[in-house]
Order: sequence, then structure tokens, then C-alpha cells
Amino acid sequence: MPANLTPQYLEAEQAFKEAKTIPEKIAALEEMLAVIPKHKGTEKLQADIKRRLAKLRDESERKAKTGRQDPFLVERHGAGQVALVGFPNSGKSALVGALTRAKVTVADYPFSTVLPVAGMMEFEDIWIQLVDMPPVTSGEMPPGMAGALRNADALLIVADASSDDCLDQLEDVLSLLGEKRILRDATELEAGARGHTLEDCMVVATKTDLPRAQDNLAIIREYLPPGLEMVPASVRSAESLEGLRRRVFELLGIIRIYTKVPGQPPDMGQPFVLKKGSTVLDMAAAVHRDFPSRLKSARIWGSARFDGQSVPRDYVLHDRDVVELHV
Repeated sequence: MPANLTPQYLEAEQAFKEAKTIPEKIAALEEMLAVIPKHKGTEKLQADIKRRLAKLRDESERKAKTGRQDPFLVERHGAGQVALVGFPNSGKSALVGALTRAKVTVADYPFSTVLPVAGMMEFEDIWIQLVDMPPVTSGEMPPGMAGALRNADALLIVADASSDDCLDQLEDVLSLLGEKRILRDATELEAGARGHTLEDCMVVATKTDLPRAQDNLAIIREYLPPGLEMVPASVRSAESLEGLRRRVFELLGIIRIYTKVPGQPPDMGQPFVLKKGSTVLDMAAAVHRDFPSRLKSARIWGSARFDGQSVPRDYVLHDRDVVELHV
């Protein structure tokens, strides 16, 4: 039976042939497996892709154990990982330095950031990891960086609003993210490929306190594709940074849920962090893997019609709900 391979599969196969690092090869194979037509004629090919994937993953783990880690591999911490991508001197490092305690290098010369620098940003009662990535240029990205961007939970596309070529830089970054298959259609992600849609990306226009920035903000807004939001920011404005913290939290699509023991006040210390749309059953699984099968009932304070309301297992939770589980 003929395989009838699609153009999307052939593009992924070509990306695999051109890949130079293990993470890039793994990403290409994962895409090949996601977009390959699923029928009897491709069963052997699917099995071969899975075999190569397993081999590369084993090799990656061996290198990690021997200390030869991928320099772009940033271990995820906190409620989510957000990577910053942009041109040299776009303000990425200054932004991460202002929002976190990370020791970033802020300089007037380009390419002062050569490896990822991670820092933890506090937002109310949770921490979010920001990763300052090395800069990209028109059509160019450091080898190995694409995999790190795909693996992040969200992307901040940083543009210098005071620069005359801010629009060109933004267009080049978006084009590069598309070429590297970091930005994808939602259907590709549903098929198992890794990457992002515009919904989990956001443009941060920096240096808005400098001349020409306000005029350029209007130009950027007019250019942005539908579904991509822009947030103005300046490291000299505490108000703009606080607004950015909240927008990053909202971009991650997460909610904070607190627990309550029957007869006791709620524990408002460290919340459980779940994806938007999570249910009482998802919350039970987050507390303990045995709880979903043992769950008898639950009571909710917050989004329910009244405090302490009993709700079903499929009740959809909202940010800052308090949940009392009965098992």
C-alpha cells in the first residue's frame, strides 16, 4: 500500500535531515510522527520513527547523566516557564533582570547573552520562570534554541519600541518562529507536535519611556496579526512591570486552587496550579493519585453560587477557588 506522504511530513523529514543537535532531531521526529498519515501503508515507517525517537531520547538521557547536558536545556520551575525571544538589544535581559532576581548581562553592545538565563518572577502567591534566550537575527537562530522555545509553556516576543526598525524586527522574529516550526497551527499541536500558537505568545514592546516609542506602538498594533496581543513595558515604570506580571500569568492559562480540610480554615499558603478548564477530579488527582477513585464529594468556596456548595466531580474550577475534598 502506498504511503502517500503529505507535504507537511516531507517538510518535517527535511528538517530532521538538516538538524544538528539531538533536541532538534527529536523535535523533527516528533513532528514526523504527528503529521504522518495513519494507515496500513505507513505502519513500518511509523515504527521506524518511534525506534529512532527512543534511541535519541536514550542518548539524550545518557548525556545528561554524564554531565554533557544541552546548554539550552532549562529545567522548568514554578507555575510555568516563559521564554523571551527577540533581536539583540531589544531589552530582553533588562526585562528579566527587572522582573526577577536573575543575574543577567545588560549591555549596549549586541549578543551579550550567549546562553539562556533563567529567573523566577513573583506574581502574588506563585512564582513563574522567565528565561532570557540568546538573541536571534533575521533568518538566524543559535543551534539548539528552537527545541527550548518549543518546550516552554509560553513565549514573549520582545521588540524595542524606541527603535525605527522595531516593526522589521518583529516581522523577522515571527517569520523565523514559523520557519523553525515553533509557531504552528492548532491542528498540528493536537496531532502531538510541540510548539506554540499565537494564543500562547505575546509581544512585549520595551523601552516605552524613550522618544518615538509611543508613535511606534501605534504602528506595531496596526501590524500585529489577529490573536497576538501587545503589552507596552518599561523597566523604569513599576506600574507597567506590575501589569506585565499579570498578563504573563494570564498568558499561561493557569488557575490557583486552595485546599480546605473539613472543619478547618482553608490553606491559603501555597496553591495548587492547574490549567484553565480543570475540574474537581483534576484537582483530586493533583492532591494524590489515589484520590480520583476514592472521591465521594467536594465543596467549593469562590466560584460556586454560595460558599460551601456541593459540586459534582466534573465541576469546572476557577482561579482562587477553595476546594474541600471528601474521600
